[in-house]
Amino acid sequence: MDGYDSLVIKAKEIVEERYSVNERGNMSDNEFDEVVEEIVDSLADNFFYSMEEQIQAKLEVYSSFRGLGILDSIIRDKDITEVMINGPENIFVEKSGRIIKLDKSFENIKELRRIIEKVVSKAGREVNDSNPIVDTRLEDGSRVNVVLNPVAMNGPIFTIRKFSKSPMSIEKLIEYGSISEEIAAILKNYVVAKYNIFVCGGTGSGKTTFLNALSNFIPHDERVITIEDSAELKITSIDNLVSLETRNSNSSSNTEITIRDLIKSSLRMRPDRIVVGEVRGAEAIDMLQAMNTGHDGSLSTGHANSAKDMLSRLETMVLTGTPGLPLQAIRQQVSSAIDIIIHLSRLRDKSRKTLEISEIVGLDERNNYIINKLYEFEEDEHATVEKVSGKLVKKNELDDDKKLKMAGIR
Repeated sequence: MDGYDSLVIKAKEIVEERYSVNERGNMSDNEFDEVVEEIVDSLADNFFYSMEEQIQAKLEVYSSFRGLGILDSIIRDKDITEVMINGPENIFVEKSGRIIKLDKSFENIKELRRIIEKVVSKAGREVNDSNPIVDTRLEDGSRVNVVLNPVAMNGPIFTIRKFSKSPMSIEKLIEYGSISEEIAAILKNYVVAKYNIFVCGGTGSGKTTFLNALSNFIPHDERVITIEDSAELKITSIDNLVSLETRNSNSSSNTEITIRDLIKSSLRMRPDRIVVGEVRGAEAIDMLQAMNTGHDGSLSTGHANSAKDMLSRLETMVLTGTPGLPLQAIRQQVSSAIDIIIHLSRLRDKSRKTLEISEIVGLDERNNYIINKLYEFEEDEHATVEKVSGKLVKKNELDDDKKLKMAGIR
């Protein structure tokens, strides 16, 4: 343990010795900040520490009582997009698409549990041995997942998908190379014309980010309802916006409110469109029925490796909610509800790109989906093993342009 770590630990011990939990709680933030500053300065007088080390020590001691400890400094780092904590000693982060291990650790499991409970309780949720798995968010909207032992064998697992301060826009996706201006214009037409769009991809492929960008194409005079496990979407162009979030049951007798419950409730709110952050279970049937009953222009995401795979996954999801439903009936629902599927992926150079845009035309005589591939990503001569280079290449014309014509776009 180096001198800096000793300074931080000793300062924390003195704070706890001199001031009880109640005394600390009754202090204002400024008062407590002055207490920490005085203690760290007095300890630092006996050793040589740089001014930067002293300032950092004060921040860390203050954060350990009033904030999120070492997590505060990690979250403040704008280059970090994801934080993965595997127990108190193993902290990994993602920077520029690369995962690295930090030379930092929590003091012990107790300290990590304290921070986890603080984050979860601030969001009005509860995590404990009887409810060891929780999805929630930080105050800035960052997505949080917690798994406690004994479910997590190597200690409390704390994963944070950081939330961007500025909402994702199509312009930023173009800047990052995920899509081109031409494709952006086409997608805008699909959204305005109220095509039902599903965005699919693997973990970390940018589905929610892409969905947020698409959502800002929705005309500003429409009523939009967003439904999410943890509210992440930031739609800035809509005045008549309702944001709904699920709730876990807890020991305070709060009943669970699922995405399925919220979709059913949203249909009584006179929505023009429904945007579901992610469909992954029995709620798929409710989402499809909403799309089929006058709520055109709805948007959602799902985990899948291609448009075809997304359709198969939707069938499985529907069956979890309505077992015994004939496959033909399910496929009829899916094919008539979804118009466009956009497939995203994180590629070998860690970049996120749109790989496929496909139209779901309907069913053939054998009850198989007719998928019309509109655009597909193709690498060009500049692509290397280390760097992906290419663009979406047009494959076919849109088969059903009725909605475009009705919107006056074609």
